[in-house]
Amino acid sequence: MLEIQGKLISLDLIEKNFVCNLNACKGACCVEGEQGAPLEESERHILAQIVPAVIPLLDGEAREILGKQIYHRNEDDSISTPLRADRSCAYSIRNESGILTCGIEKAYRSGWIDWIKPLSCHLYPIRVHRNEETGWEALNYDKWEICTPACKQGDELGIPIYRFVKDALVRKYGEPFYRELDEVAESWKQSQKI
Repeated sequence: MLEIQGKLISLDLIEKNFVCNLNACKGACCVEGEQGAPLEESERHILAQIVPAVIPLLDGEAREILGKQIYHRNEDDSISTPLRADRSCAYSIRNESGILTCGIEKAYRSGWIDWIKPLSCHLYPIRVHRNEETGWEALNYDKWEICTPACKQGDELGIPIYRFVKDALVRKYGEPFYRELDEVAESWKQSQKI
């Protein structure tokens, strides 16, 4: 692990490559897992503001779910996006090719809202773990079999995880953090060639 501005960075984020390949995985991360996408507490207020703009993009089942709850409170008191009966995220939409994408992101790209999507989705495949006692955060690679095509595509393109999620890292930690991460990553790679 490396330390940058009080954040512990897994070397996997520098050494492993990753670029989503939706044609291969069909957006499986929007349906697989134990619960919906993890949300930060502050994001529940954002969801309340944007749901009216996103609802028209969603199917009837999703509209019904979001009419009752725009986020789900889990047993451990964390919050996540609610799920449909098939376990897909209630905010997801399936296109004509059967690929799940984010309805929130589609509304953002259409200029209807100014919030791209939950931070946990934007950062994926990075998962942030926070130690409440110390305040330290650890950024780890969430290796998952469904993302094998993304790893292969990342290898083909030579794009490390931290570069694939640059916009999300800048969104969460700021441009100075990302610049320092990039400099440290480049130094680390050069040191490994010796």
